[in-house]
Parts: sequence; structure tokens; C-alpha cells
Amino acid sequence: MAFDGIVIANLVHELNETILNTRISKIAQPETDELLFTLKGQKGQTRLLISASASLPLIYLTENNKPSPMTAPNFCMLLRKHIANGRITKIYQPDMERIINFEIEHLNELGDLCKKTLVVEIMGKHSNIIFCDDKGMIIDSIKHISAQVSSVREVLPGRNYFIPKTQEKFNPLETDRNFFCSHVLCKPMSISKAIYTTYTGISPVIAGEICHRASLDGDISTDALNEEEGLHLYNNFSWLMQDIKECHFNPNIIMNGREPIEFSSFHLSEYDDYTCVDYDSISSVLEQYYAKKNDYTRIRQKSVDLRKIVSTALERERKKFDLQKKQLKDTEKREKYKVYGELLTTYGYQAEEGSKSLEVLNYYTNEMIQIPLDETLSPLENAKKYFNKYAKLKRTYLALTDLTTETSNQIAHLESIATSLDIAVKEEDLAEIKDELIAYGYIKKKSGEKKKKSKSKPFHYVSSDGYHMYVGKNNYQNDELTFKFAVGNDWWFHAKGMPGSHVIVKTNGDELPDATFEEAGRLAAFYSKGRENPKVEIDYLEKKNVKKPNAAAPGFVIYYTNYSMTIEPDITGIQQIE
Repeated sequence: MAFDGIVIANLVHELNETILNTRISKIAQPETDELLFTLKGQKGQTRLLISASASLPLIYLTENNKPSPMTAPNFCMLLRKHIANGRITKIYQPDMERIINFEIEHLNELGDLCKKTLVVEIMGKHSNIIFCDDKGMIIDSIKHISAQVSSVREVLPGRNYFIPKTQEKFNPLETDRNFFCSHVLCKPMSISKAIYTTYTGISPVIAGEICHRASLDGDISTDALNEEEGLHLYNNFSWLMQDIKECHFNPNIIMNGREPIEFSSFHLSEYDDYTCVDYDSISSVLEQYYAKKNDYTRIRQKSVDLRKIVSTALERERKKFDLQKKQLKDTEKREKYKVYGELLTTYGYQAEEGSKSLEVLNYYTNEMIQIPLDETLSPLENAKKYFNKYAKLKRTYLALTDLTTETSNQIAHLESIATSLDIAVKEEDLAEIKDELIAYGYIKKKSGEKKKKSKSKPFHYVSSDGYHMYVGKNNYQNDELTFKFAVGNDWWFHAKGMPGSHVIVKTNGDELPDATFEEAGRLAAFYSKGRENPKVEIDYLEKKNVKKPNAAAPGFVIYYTNYSMTIEPDITGIQQIE
């Protein structure tokens, strides 16, 4: 989600509710393009993080502190000189721009009351934090932008501050139906693009949401709209703008499983198929979203090497398996050669010398059969030749039967490891998976490398009825949960016929309620290879009926008596214990 003008409007409302008239107690600059203000007011102390990072510009309230360098950078020292102990008297957003202005009152060196403005521009790679005097002249900025860098605007001490108007866009809060029709509906482009290219502060996501609320496809051309559809589109646009004016915000994060995929200040109806997590504060949304996004991205990046090893091994084993199946199919003719040999032994005397075939009665099927002959050999020598072919194919069949089973098990094992990589949420989880790959020879262990004791723990949930449910993150944890942690009357759940986690429900000797069975089934479905499917079949039974074959890979079990359910892989509402 773009950090658009609507999110900024939500932030400005929240900041006015929380830090207006607070005093700036501390100013720190943890990173070259980042500020951290400690603010004190009647409601206590809080912190305001402002980042002008080109890759991730941010501004939000937080309770967390960050370490600062021993020597404060020049910009930080300048701010301390001017506005330390200053009071924030006004916070506002100009014309729905991605800009927040903080007006700050402070006493100068002579004790006179002065005003300064701190301008925070959240504009992607052009983001900046600019410090101005009461006349709008730039005192300094966290990033200096010279004429050589930008032909649009210089951001240097002594220059006048202004907002660059690189595109002709208008304030969406100051529009009416006639303006909307003449500027949006007349543009020769898609409806969604026409909206976000006309108005300031509206991102493509919000433009798409307005179209969705109007039951229109945002990708169709404005030319395709009739008058009634155009009016309906404007009404939905107008209603959303009215919510902004009245500060009716609903901060939320859209989740696809554990992955945050979007955030917004309003409910996004176009994401109804995903999980929407509501928050009381847009600052909490921003802090949680980017923390979760960073964690998810970091784990995905750190698992790249392991994923490559697993995918390469899987590709190799699957090719081997396909070749083995083809060779196994070729052995199906072995029984035919055995019959040829037996029939030639019985009826070979009927063959004429130099014959290329012999037609005889097959006493197994009571039908006539044509047997090809090598005319240079006698009937008995032909029979011996067929018996030798039969014996060779039989040996091949027996060997390939074992080999295909072994290869199939290796594929299943690797697929289970691939699923474990998808489930992993911490570096400790990846460490356990790496240990398994080393143990089974997929990764060569470095000489002198000692195995570290893993701190990874299974997922822990509590059902709505209060029963504790545990989910293995990898094969080692699955074995541990099923055969060391669970007792005989605990219940065991697993996705049928696919890699996935073992889910254990501790019964404490009770009979489980139906709701707990369903929630455990949803966990087993979600933490399996079928998590993207609309429904997943789950097997479940008491743990005492789950057995582990001798020499089986970790996580592999057998069972013969079980119940089954088909359920959605949705764990929304199931309480997780960290």
C-alpha cells in the first residue's frame, strides 16, 4: 500500500489527538535519514519516529526506543539547538498532500517566543525532513537537494520552501459532481487511473476500492460508463471523502495467512477474501505492518539458499522417479516371455526348422497365440532365450520396485521440508531445517562445525474451549510432538495425502468439544501444502493409534483407523500464544 494522502490524513488526526501541545523532551537521529522525538504531555510520554528513507519512508507514534550514535549528526544538533523543549502547537496536512507540517513554539537565546516549522514529506524516494523558519525559509534539511540533483526544487539552507507541483492534481476534499464529471469521467483512460491521476493523495489501491464500492471494474475505460454509473461512482467517491473530513477512519491490515499484503485507513471491500485485522491506531498499523513485512521478507531472503537446495534435489529425484517408472513399465512384458518359454517347452516339437514363428494354444487363456522365433535357434534354445529375458526383467522389476519406493519416499521427504520452509517464521526454524538437510546428506557439513541447540518451538494455540493445541514447524518438531510430547488419549491431526504439520490437541483426559476438533483441523489445513486450497481433507485420530515405521524419515507416520473432515485452511480467530 502506498503511504498516500488518506493515510497521512488519518495520521494527522491521530497526532492531533495525542501529541498536540506536547513538549519535545529529546531529539535523536538513530539513522542518517531518521529522527526520533521523545514527547511529554498531560497524557504521559510517547515517541514519534520519522524516517525519510528512500526505500521506506515512515512516520508513526511508537513506544519503542532506538539506539543513537555517540556523536549526534549536524541536523540533529541543529534541531536540539532550536526546538529542544519546544511545544508542538499545530499539526496539519496541506491539501491532502503526503506532507505533515509541525508548527513548534520555542524560546530563542534571548528568551523571545519564536515559531518554527518541521515539514515531513513522505514521498517515496523524494522523502525529506525540512526545518523552516516562521517565514518559510529553509534553515536545514536531513537531505540536501541541489539544482544538479533536481531541476524542480532545491532543498538547501537559505532557499524558500514550497511544495513542488510536478503534476496538475486537485484536492479531493474540495470537489463537486460537475468537477468530477469534467475532470475524471472525461479522461481517455481506465476509471481507476482517471481518479488517482486527477486527485492528490489518492493511491491506485484507494481508486480501485472506490470503483469496487460502486460495483464497477476499475480497469474499464471511462467511455464505457453511462450517466447512472458515473453518478454512482461519484457518490461513492464523495462518501469516502466525507469520511475523511469527519475523521471516520478504520485502520487495518489485510493478511494472507501470516503475510501482510496491504494496509489502509478504511475497510477495503475488494480484499474481503482475505483476513482483515482492525487496529485502534494508524501508528500501530504502520509499526505492525512494516515489522511483519520485514520479518516475512527477511525470512524469505534467508531461506533462499535452503529453498534452492531443496528445489534442486526435488527436481533431480522427480526426474529419477520418472525414469524408474518408465523402466518399471518396460518390465511388465516379463510374464509374456515366461509364457513363451513354457509354451515352447511344451509345443516346440511342432515348429518346423527355420520357422520365424509358431502358433500354439495358450493353455492359460485357452486361446491361440503367435510366438516369435529366432530361426537360427532350435525351439528349446528359443525357450531358454525367453526364460533368460523373463529372469532378467524379473530381477529388474524387483530392484526397481524397491528403488521407486525409496525415491518416492525421498520426494515426499523433500516436499515436507519445502512445506516447513513455507511455515518457518524465525531464524531458529530455518536452523532446524538446515540440520535435517545436513543429516540426510543434502548439505555437506563443514569440518569442525558443531550442531547448535535450536531454540525453535512449535506453534502454540488455545481453542475457543480452552484446550491447548500445538503445531510442528518441521519434521523434527512433528516427531517430538507426536512421539514424546503427546500421550495416548491426545488427538492427532494431519492433512490427508500431502506434506504438513502434525497438530496435537492436549485433552487432559476430557472428551473434546466439536469446536476444538474444527479449530485443530483448520490449523492442520493451514499449516500444510494445501493452505491455498479452498478446502483441505484432514485425518484425525487418537495419538496412541499413530505409529512410526522403522528407519522412516522424521515426521513420517502410519495409521489405519482414523476419522476425516474437510475444512477451510483459515485460522482467523484462533488464539495464538507467543
